[in-house]
Amino acid sequence: MMKSLVVIGLILLGLGALLFYLNDMAIDLRVVYGALSGIGIGLIIGGLVGYVSKGASVKEAKIRQELKQLQKEKAELEKQQLDNSLNNGNV
Repeated sequence: MMKSLVVIGLILLGLGALLFYLNDMAIDLRVVYGALSGIGIGLIIGGLVGYVSKGASVKEAKIRQELKQLQKEKAELEKQQLDNSLNNGNV
């Protein structure tokens, strides 16, 4: 999703620049050129910020999941040790 925003932003930015230069840099459509370029730049920046923040949140979620898994494994090992010590003491 974020990569497609960057691609659309680049296309709009390029379209704005192309129209500006093809129209002999006329001033009459400068609002259209500015809007296309502004939207393009906004989508590029938004896409990059979204991509970076999504990557950070995915890494954080993965670390949390691994921590929970390690805690479960630790609890299981402690339970096994307790069971083994009880069984060894009774035998």
